[in-house]
Amino acid sequence: MSRARDVAYDCVMAVSTEGAYANLLLPTLLERAGLDGRDAGFVTELAYGALRMRGLYDAIIAHAARRDPQDLDGELRVALWLGCHQALAMRVPAHAAVNETVDQVRRERGAGAAKLANAVMRRVTERGADAWLSVVAPGDTPASRAVRHSHPEWVVEELTRALVADGRAAETVALLEADNSPARVTLVARPGLVDRDALAHDAGGEAGEYSPWSVVMAGGRPGDLAAVADGTAAVQDEGSQIVAGALALAQPVEPGERWLDLCAGPGGKSALLGALAAEGAATLDAVELHPHRADLVRRSVRAVPEEVVTVHTADGTAWGESEAYDRIVLDAPCTGLGALRRRPEARWRRHPEDLEDLVGLQRRLLANAERLLAPGGLLAYITCSPVVAETREIVAGSSLRQLDAREAVAAVTGTPARFWGPGPHVQLWTHVHGTDSMFLALLEKPAV
Repeated sequence: MSRARDVAYDCVMAVSTEGAYANLLLPTLLERAGLDGRDAGFVTELAYGALRMRGLYDAIIAHAARRDPQDLDGELRVALWLGCHQALAMRVPAHAAVNETVDQVRRERGAGAAKLANAVMRRVTERGADAWLSVVAPGDTPASRAVRHSHPEWVVEELTRALVADGRAAETVALLEADNSPARVTLVARPGLVDRDALAHDAGGEAGEYSPWSVVMAGGRPGDLAAVADGTAAVQDEGSQIVAGALALAQPVEPGERWLDLCAGPGGKSALLGALAAEGAATLDAVELHPHRADLVRRSVRAVPEEVVTVHTADGTAWGESEAYDRIVLDAPCTGLGALRRRPEARWRRHPEDLEDLVGLQRRLLANAERLLAPGGLLAYITCSPVVAETREIVAGSSLRQLDAREAVAAVTGTPARFWGPGPHVQLWTHVHGTDSMFLALLEKPAV
């Protein structure tokens, strides 16, 4: 397993010191190392677990090392995160976790750092996980919850505020625990392009619970599936499928309708909407600010019939002609705090000051979307965040009329509208629905 541990170490180092993204980097590292099956699973759990739980492990390391972990060399700190995860959260014997960590540090930083790693890891393995929690996160204060569940304290506060606003005041711990549980791999069978049952058979999976296009994989690599390779299917969270599909199914599609995805990258929603537009004889413009992400959109929609989707590289805050679109999806850039289980490093990269900048951008994008919407048209405002400032408060400033999004979600999922909360928006929750915590508001411009 030494090679597997080296791959996990390389991944965590690149993510924590070079700004890499684990979900993009790790598959490449695994392929380069020739690891698959059980070894690949070990690496994924070790790397993702260390990245998710680094807040808790820093608290434990601080106690065991009797110094601030931020004062340690980066290589040593990363190796200790990995060692803590093996010793406290995986079925790795204590002596193996100690020895492998010490050997890793010796290779990276030499004998002196290895001696310190040995001392720290021996103290770490003197206690089990529950005993450590009683030491570093006693009680049930917000600060203790943040350490115990390895979230920045400000993130815990924002998630709690969002839960309270949604009538779920007692569910903070359940949400934090869900954030630390690995997400299932969910595929979208793009309608009209591939049959869902056939995809489920090929994937060895099963139909998802809510989306009529979703397939949950039991294991394996999605990229090995022919439908994923040719673009008729893709990896896409079920919540993302639901909120995008709600715009298309909110009312019957008239041939010739013009649709817009105003923040299209990397293209998952554009491809689903493009497939649905093709079925209804509509067209879709997909706008993306960054050229490399616009290329991702083009790749994502490659299986959609030609001339249905047109990709534009442009600024969504200023692009387009007034009142040109019958339906608009605005999946606004946000903190991403609704997808923390899927992006293990994301919680540590966001800061409270980011929220103010993002809120300003969300308002500008929504204002332009309102300008571009034709009378009688529908606008879906979406975020992959439940944060109140990015969701309810943004929509409250809109000049458009808010519709009951529950009805549109019910049309997608075949469930009663009341299942999706009190309305008029829909807030999905990871711990309740098993999806990313997506927000959807459906807005309408009054007909002239």
